[in-house]
Amino acid sequence: MDQLKYDNLKLGEKGAILSIAAYILLSSLKLFIGYTADSEALKADGLNNATDIVASIAVLIGLRLSQRPADRDHTYGHWKAEGIASLVASFIMMAVGLQVLYEAVGAIFEGRKDSPDLVAAYTGFFCAAVMYLVYRYNKKLAEKIRSQALMAAAKDNISDAWVSIGTVIGIIGSQFGLPWMDPLTAVIVGFLICKTAWDIFRDTTHHLTDGYDEKKIDLYKETVLAVKGVEGVKDIRARSYGSNTSVDIILFVEADLDLLRAHEISTRVENELKLVHDISYVHVHVEPSIENEAIQNNREL
Repeated sequence: MDQLKYDNLKLGEKGAILSIAAYILLSSLKLFIGYTADSEALKADGLNNATDIVASIAVLIGLRLSQRPADRDHTYGHWKAEGIASLVASFIMMAVGLQVLYEAVGAIFEGRKDSPDLVAAYTGFFCAAVMYLVYRYNKKLAEKIRSQALMAAAKDNISDAWVSIGTVIGIIGSQFGLPWMDPLTAVIVGFLICKTAWDIFRDTTHHLTDGYDEKKIDLYKETVLAVKGVEGVKDIRARSYGSNTSVDIILFVEADLDLLRAHEISTRVENELKLVHDISYVHVHVEPSIENEAIQNNREL
């Protein structure tokens, strides 16, 4: 099981490398055309992609570090390196988003009389199409290997595609005697960059602080209660280690069961959770059902 997950992380590197290559190409194109066509919006979009190069490299490093096996200092492995990589990516994106906002707002107050060359719009549309294709590839791959870092990269990809579409709209709008639409679009681009950074930061910190979806925990509990021999569930908790899920359960079983029989029930619960929900690690503790009856009686009182 662990070897398959390590292989998946290696597969995820392809998505990160694809993002890096795409961002290098598109950021160079946008910045060159942005300066030659005098488009604030396209320059802002190009700077956005330039930072995405660094963010994608951070994701790639995180995927590489996550492949390290468990050692004396990291007995659970290095899976959380993925989350740290996503966190670093969000910081970089937020810094650039604020920089884009600062420059774009300054351009609005300075005022401009000329509209950018229409070639900037064509460039933006082409780049949006490319980023959408990269997004589809990375999203599909992230869902397949259940990678938080690669999913964060995919969200960044689709955000960049929408940013480029917005850039195109602003540039085209400026051609109709509204030159201020170009820097205004740059402001919107800046806000979108900051929003994407915040979304990635929020989701990543949720996982790194052992936050977990309560609905999934309820599903796990239903699966456990359906296992023969389980009298009840006293407690169930779950947390994520990168693309892995660890579940801790306290079960109630019949009080007069011998140790071997209780162990068999625990093993069935463990196997069922791994099979049905693809759980990586399951820790089961067994307690006599007499305690469960006492709890129920106290609730009734």
